[in-house]
Amino acid sequence: MEVNHILALLATGLGVGFASGLLGIGGCFIMIPVQYWVYCAMGVDPGIAIKLAFGTNLFVVLPTALSGSLGHHRKGAVWWKAAFVLGICGLIGAIIGATVASHVPGKVLVVVFGAVILFGGVRMLTAKAPKIAEEPQDSILVWTLWGFPLGVVTGFIGIGGGVLMVPVMTLFLRFKMHQAVGTSTAMMILTSIGGLIGYIVNGWNVPGIPSPHLGYVHIWSWLALAATSVGMAQVGARVAHLLPGKQLKMIFIIVMFYMGLKMIGVFSWLHLPI
Repeated sequence: MEVNHILALLATGLGVGFASGLLGIGGCFIMIPVQYWVYCAMGVDPGIAIKLAFGTNLFVVLPTALSGSLGHHRKGAVWWKAAFVLGICGLIGAIIGATVASHVPGKVLVVVFGAVILFGGVRMLTAKAPKIAEEPQDSILVWTLWGFPLGVVTGFIGIGGGVLMVPVMTLFLRFKMHQAVGTSTAMMILTSIGGLIGYIVNGWNVPGIPSPHLGYVHIWSWLALAATSVGMAQVGARVAHLLPGKQLKMIFIIVMFYMGLKMIGVFSWLHLPI
């Protein structure tokens, strides 16, 4: 791994940590494209590179989510009962999703990744906001029914899941925006563990992965990303509580649209340098 690769990963970690704390997402839309470029530049097969990016991404999400959830907890924005139930179900689903993804062609994973993000952005932009009088749903059954499929999807496309969890929490479970972001960050602790297990186990004996690694997790990349992202998650969490809920929601939607289009390749087709 060359110096420019390490510097790119360190800088990426700063952006990832801030996005995680600010928006309740794992920052995968920053990490995955950068890692994919780094691994391909190192000579890794593109089909392996995308899965390696997914697995390493989930390992970075774990400490970043721990840091971000602590910041939101201090602000009273984490509903721990919901986070635990959604997270346990998501963990189980993420193991299954990661296992399925390990047998799917890399190009398919990239397109599915972008499409899921775009769908979430469109749904959040067009849906009517819950009425102020409505209280968040407090139902273990409802949380279970949502948590498992969310986990499967997040494991399949190698993300912590915040970009999907926040829209579900605000639109269907009636969480207020700040509470959704905080609870989503806490839930990601468990979903990232599930996906991480799946990518480590299924990538254990795969040839062509640069050392040192644990399955589809590249250790040096993880260290570079995690070293800068964990502290910045605290900063992002503080900034999130300085912004109105409506403004926070619009930032979230913009990030979803940009990253979804980026992963599908729309900007490349249009020859736009963004």
